[in-house]
Amino acid sequence: MTDPLGLVGGASGVGPLNPGQPAAGKTSAAGFKDLLMQNIDQVNELQRDATQAIEDLQTGRRDDVESVLLATAKADTAFRLLQQVRNKVFDAYREIQQLRV
Repeated sequence: MTDPLGLVGGASGVGPLNPGQPAAGKTSAAGFKDLLMQNIDQVNELQRDATQAIEDLQTGRRDDVESVLLATAKADTAFRLLQQVRNKVFDAYREIQQLRV
């Protein structure tokens, strides 16, 4: 069987997109944990901002409904993405558990 597109061997001369950071797969477990915790903190901050924007709108300190909707939409999207990452991590964990040694 031939590989006319050269996909099997990988493209020659292609390196990581950001040379200052390690390539995917070469990060340590602590690096993944730190990245995950950083993203959880960012999602938490977006949710706090959205909650504050809603409270400001309800109390009359803010008139801009569009910015409140944008803040809540950003927080919702970030949280849904975080849930999907969590689901993928659990799926990978379950798959690893089922491997026969």
